Amino acid sequence: MKLLIIEDEVRAANRIERLLLEINPELTILGKLESISEALVFLKDHSPDAIISDIQLADGLSFEIFQQIDVNCPIIFTTAYDQYAIQAFETNGIDYLLKPIETERLEKALAKINRLSTPTILPSDLVTLLQSSLHQGESKTYKSRFMIKVGDKFKAIPTEEIKAFYSLEKGSYLLTKQNRNYVVEYSLEQLMGLLNPTDFFRVNRNFIVHIDAPETIIAHTNSRLKLVVNGYEGEPIIVAREKVQDFKTWLDQ
Repeated sequence: MKLLIIEDEVRAANRIERLLLEINPELTILGKLESISEALVFLKDHSPDAIISDIQLADGLSFEIFQQIDVNCPIIFTTAYDQYAIQAFETNGIDYLLKPIETERLEKALAKINRLSTPTILPSDLVTLLQSSLHQGESKTYKSRFMIKVGDKFKAIPTEEIKAFYSLEKGSYLLTKQNRNYVVEYSLEQLMGLLNPTDFFRVNRNFIVHIDAPETIIAHTNSRLKLVVNGYEGEPIIVAREKVQDFKTWLDQ
């Protein structure tokens, strides 16, 4: 089976590849793409047997790929949220895995592909898949604290004390309500699978904010938003254009 991985976090893509080859060493990974634009170019000349695609990519939602180009193979969608379940199954989606992805769930998704004679699934199968995915989301638990190393000691920082997470120079950091910054041993992609999406939102590739973190929200160029978070003095925090509407809806919950 020839598989294509579409995932904008390098570590997440590498982990998916590793899990796939552990499950079946005979699989062929055609490529690991990071964006909608890359996928559109690649799929014009290649026909994978299946696709594993993150939903939220750096340049938009991966659904845009399958709206712009005919893809006839099954698709396994991955995401940190369950809000896209119905939309996922409106394409050739045959499963919907919430991050962090478990080996057993990925193995079951691959087995489902092997059982399919065509990429189209029956309505009854769709209902079962959707209920299973949503149930998985309902039972999910989230981290309540992070262990941080400070010198030769460790301290626990409760999640409710965290304003934001951000990436900088290949490292990940958290910012507390006391305006202290600490290194955290997770990528932002991994963090989105650990944090409660009711409380945290990934506004762009490099920044996750707590719902109470922005002191000010400012209209920015190209229909984007600029956030002011007290205690953060790095590059401007800009909500990616494709995330603006979801961000507004999240704030209004």
